[in-house]
Amino acid sequence: MERSADKFRINPRKAWYRNVAEITTNGDYEVTFHLKRPQPDLIALLASGQSPVYPCHVTPAQMRQHPIGTGPFKFVEYKPNERIRVMRNPNYWKPRRPYLDAIETTIITNTATRDLNFIAGKFDLVWMSMPRLKEVLAQAPQSLCDSVMDNNSRDLIINRSAPPFDNAELRRAMALSLDHQAFIDIMAEGQGAVGGSILPPPDGVWGMPPEVLRGLPGYGPGVATNRAEARDVIQKLGYGPEKRLAVKVSTRNVDEYRNAAIIAISQLREIYIDGELEPIDTATWFPRVMRKDYAVGATVSEGGLDEPDQKFYETYVCGAERNYTGYCDPETDKLIDAQSMEANPDRRRQLVWEIERRLAEDASRPILLYSRFPTCHQPYVKGLTIMTNSRFNGWRMEDVWLDK
Repeated sequence: MERSADKFRINPRKAWYRNVAEITTNGDYEVTFHLKRPQPDLIALLASGQSPVYPCHVTPAQMRQHPIGTGPFKFVEYKPNERIRVMRNPNYWKPRRPYLDAIETTIITNTATRDLNFIAGKFDLVWMSMPRLKEVLAQAPQSLCDSVMDNNSRDLIINRSAPPFDNAELRRAMALSLDHQAFIDIMAEGQGAVGGSILPPPDGVWGMPPEVLRGLPGYGPGVATNRAEARDVIQKLGYGPEKRLAVKVSTRNVDEYRNAAIIAISQLREIYIDGELEPIDTATWFPRVMRKDYAVGATVSEGGLDEPDQKFYETYVCGAERNYTGYCDPETDKLIDAQSMEANPDRRRQLVWEIERRLAEDASRPILLYSRFPTCHQPYVKGLTIMTNSRFNGWRMEDVWLDK
């Protein structure tokens, strides 16, 4: 199989395939992945909706403007801040699919405007946050909505290389200040979960159950007790009521990001840390956090599926592009490789929990919450199946049809 001569500007999921030594083909319909070591769950990464196969004869620059592929729909146009349009692929490999002739996605940055268009019947399908669901159902009771757990946690990110946040005790105090349930109640109407770096059960397969999670820093025994301990720690570092620590809390200028940052700022005040919100445009946000140009921030863990290999290699191993905090521990990297090779689910789960414990103790990326997110559609939309623990899989739309 060819390797493209062109490089991606940013390739955050390159870390998923660090174990792939070579890929070879045998004719047009057979491909072999040659691995450096065993990796039983590589097939899950390949099946993810975030694993597109790029053609080597088309440059990344061309793909950004006019992507091609073998999926059920063909790209037609993208108009920034207006719409994306695709049409049925007549050469799709699955007979009599897809049913739809075309799909048009309208880009509306204001959530209220987007929801009102759905309520008015102008859109067939819409995504939203839990606080918006009640209002939408009140005004459009005929809507059919599925609310499923998202495996992308909301995280506080702390730049370990930016003083004074290079101090592990300060980071621990910040983690102890967090009230996870308050995040869930405010941002998800109570429809969420407290978890570590991996999605917890019952929605997740690999994450820690509550009785194990409570043993991690910042997860028990209670918010008041944790904050009292945090204040003791931060006062020993020279801060307190008369000498508060000022910091900018950076985040992507999108509703859900801003909301998480605002709540985090209010909670950090309880331990003498005064945060100032710094909203950053989306086009600038990712390059900034990748080059560690921030002190404290609020972000989303960009998870493609409920799979530890995806989360650990993309977010936590040394040098990964989405390792925004700069966390790097060779022993943790060895454990990540060990869990990746382990075929026995129970033994693998124990390794995953040990990694989660190490990450929580470092406290450079405290997890704020996991949230459910609704997808609502009009009653005439048929054949739509929503994935149970990832919003970014299952969107081939090949089985969807309109009963009208």
